[in-house]
Amino acid sequence: MLKRYLLSLIFSQPTIYGLFILATWLLAGCTDQCEGTYTYKVYEPVYQTRAELLATIGSRPAEPLQNTGKIYAIGDYILVNEVNRGIHVIDNSNPSKPQNSSFISIPGNVDMAVRNQVLYADAASDLVVFDFSNPITVKLKKHIENVFEPAPIFSSSGAIIPLDPSKGLIIDYKERVITEKRKCDEIVPNNNVLVNDGAVNFLNNNVKSNYTSGSTGQGGSMARFTINGNYLYTVGSSKMDIFNLADPGNPQKGTPVILGGGIETIFPYQNKLFIGSNAGMLIYSLANPAIPTYLGSYSHLKACDPVVVEGNYAYVTLRTNTTNWCGSTNTNQLDVVDISNTAMPQIRKTYPMQNPHGLGIDKSTLFICEGSYGLKVFDASNPDKITANQLSYLKDWHAFDVVPLGKNLLVVGEDGFRQYEYSDPKNLKFLSKISVVKK
Repeated sequence: MLKRYLLSLIFSQPTIYGLFILATWLLAGCTDQCEGTYTYKVYEPVYQTRAELLATIGSRPAEPLQNTGKIYAIGDYILVNEVNRGIHVIDNSNPSKPQNSSFISIPGNVDMAVRNQVLYADAASDLVVFDFSNPITVKLKKHIENVFEPAPIFSSSGAIIPLDPSKGLIIDYKERVITEKRKCDEIVPNNNVLVNDGAVNFLNNNVKSNYTSGSTGQGGSMARFTINGNYLYTVGSSKMDIFNLADPGNPQKGTPVILGGGIETIFPYQNKLFIGSNAGMLIYSLANPAIPTYLGSYSHLKACDPVVVEGNYAYVTLRTNTTNWCGSTNTNQLDVVDISNTAMPQIRKTYPMQNPHGLGIDKSTLFICEGSYGLKVFDASNPDKITANQLSYLKDWHAFDVVPLGKNLLVVGEDGFRQYEYSDPKNLKFLSKISVVKK
């Protein structure tokens, strides 16, 4: 601290006085033994062999929610990801009394999608396929190795943390707090792991709220998996993988599409794929579903940017950076983007927000999760007057992602999973909550 103070005086006072301080410091420098105590966090990869991973995959008795991730609705069931551990299966046949029915153990799991009674999920870098005809007791049908590229993990300085594939698959990260003494002029190690949590979700106008077990489900605005027709599309940090589902239990991997860096999420809309990245949005045509072709893009400052689309408009939230993955912008806003010409999307309007995360839209009713600030509901029928038409604001709890299902609203946050009925968007009716149980 003494050295830093003297240097600040020297460079803020470029005078004889400053030179005197510099000379005095140089003469005494050899005896300066300044030390400090530093406390910092490191996140160390947790590795597991593929054999160990496969041995732990499968249905188990229900477990409490502890670290909620993405959500997915299919029929009378809600799937809630337990980050890097698996999937909670919630029986939602009575939304006022949902039952935590079982847990599917899948180490390294973050994403999922369901179609025709088959569940597709990631298990670290692998794809696992389950018979989902009985959601309470699923059965592993197929396991495909090395499908997904490992997600880049950055230190808070922006450097990529090296991985060691020889140790197996990375299924999680373990936090360790270090306290140590160091000399004042030594650099404190900083390899805090920064995980991408940005996302994009485009809600199809044809999605129905009353699913059957044989249909395709609906995910939230953080999805990296989507199913369109007979194809499963998944995105990693730089590419899109394509799987033919003509034989649902035996997906066939096609030729990947290279997308560039910073890719976050994906969802189909009107025979197109809208792919979100931390620098903007890419649009691909599904005229040939086996080989998506690039149409156009919309760019913005580097930021985490969940998106929903309805009609001719995309609604994009950008939020204050908390990780280098999202960039260094200090931005909290909603962008309304005109996508009537998919080759040249144009900004229509920008609105200030508090700290927007996931969002959803249903017949011009726009739901925005504001993180620790709660959930806001807007009438978006006039894209130029959205914030002037706020319908509801639920405060005092954390909202991370949301899925509107035509009548009922699913909301997930740090403290658990909530449901509301929104036939009157000005008066959301609380239905139920399953709380997170912290260890």
